Amino acid sequence: MARKNQKAPWEPEEEIIWVSKTELKNDMDALQKLGEELISLKPAVLAKFPISEDLLDAIKDAQRFKNEARRRQMQFIGKLMRQEDPEPIQAALDKIRNKHSQNTAVLHKLETLRDRIIAEGDKAIADAVDLYPTIDRQRLRQLARQANKEKAASKPPKSSREIFQVLKELNDKDL
Repeated sequence: MARKNQKAPWEPEEEIIWVSKTELKNDMDALQKLGEELISLKPAVLAKFPISEDLLDAIKDAQRFKNEARRRQMQFIGKLMRQEDPEPIQAALDKIRNKHSQNTAVLHKLETLRDRIIAEGDKAIADAVDLYPTIDRQRLRQLARQANKEKAASKPPKSSREIFQVLKELNDKDL
């Protein structure tokens, strides 16, 4: 009598990994959410992403659509995302988010320096000159005096904004 459904002992065992429907659905939702994040990006940024032409076209279409058409397009993007490798896309998104966080931190640093220049005067201006050697010390002193006068007179902080712009321009030049 012949044996059914048995492998020869010398054949290697194959490990079967069972995935539940819930896990599959969660994976599909995660891919669709990744697609939603891609839709929120500007076309210039999106062009740098490692995605296929079909997916890029679908994302551009979704950016144009409204309401129900957009929802259906999102589902289609989720379907296309199944054929893509999500890791490089996620890495590129994380890089963009981190860049935004870094820019925010730099702007906070410049705001703090501006506030110190207005409050402390020459000492903080000397620190600014150490950071940015090309800065116009005399112009910075003049703007700090004007900012203090505006603050005392309860006027809009025009000079304070100008100090920030000078610092920001110098910071952007150094990059």
